[in-house]
Amino acid sequence: MRPLFHPALEDVQPEAILHALSDPVRAAIFARITGAGCVEACTTVSAVGDRVIPKSSLSSHIKVLREAGLIRCERHGVEMRNHSRCSEVEARFPGLLSAILHAYARSGAPAAAAP
Repeated sequence: MRPLFHPALEDVQPEAILHALSDPVRAAIFARITGAGCVEACTTVSAVGDRVIPKSSLSSHIKVLREAGLIRCERHGVEMRNHSRCSEVEARFPGLLSAILHAYARSGAPAAAAP
């Protein structure tokens, strides 16, 4: 298997974060991973509201979040485990993530669970 790409913290760019969180589904997935406070398997974040995300779409969303530097993914057998890099990103760009997720919460979008 190919190794997963995780950008170094100094390579994380705000435009990549903004792009990754511009999609309400990705923002909801990120909010769920961040709000869990622990490592989350992909299957636990596969539903947004009452809608189940197809595996192919979920993989794509997870890849965008990972390559933007927002989450770290680890393979454990057939399972992919995800954890938030929120504290690292918050140290580099103070207030950015909470502002985005709070904006979704105010708008009533699916990403209503801000960290």
